Amino acid sequence: MAGEPVERSWCVVVPHHPTGARLARHRLADELADVVPSMLLADLVAVLAELVGNAVRHAEALPGGVVRVAWRLRRTPDGQFVQLRVTDGGAAAGPLVRVASPDAVDGRGLHIVAGLASRWGVDRDGLGQCVWAEFDPAATPRTDLVAAG
Repeated sequence: MAGEPVERSWCVVVPHHPTGARLARHRLADELADVVPSMLLADLVAVLAELVGNAVRHAEALPGGVVRVAWRLRRTPDGQFVQLRVTDGGAAAGPLVRVASPDAVDGRGLHIVAGLASRWGVDRDGLGQCVWAEFDPAATPRTDLVAAG
């Protein structure tokens, strides 16, 4: 029936290793390339890469040496709502947005996540932590910079 919400979801595990971020990016891009607009897909891939990279760099692995990556797409009359979730074994300190100097080589990842996603957060349970990001067209209208010509 036209106008009804459509929902799709995926869950994969990737190695708790830098290659895990690459595998997750490629899987997400393959699954959503023909489903979401290219601008949204680019944002999703960038945010997923940051979240998986942070899990590998700053957190413990889940049992089996993996990180769990999940995404959910829901089409509504307002647009496409997407949620990304990256679950790891947790870390001593939770994810924090840091202030990075202009010369710093890292420390900007969660600024990127916060800038591209409508909202993000962290859920913790007995097994570890899940960092999530949502892209909700009804929550935050995006204005993209266009070069003046």
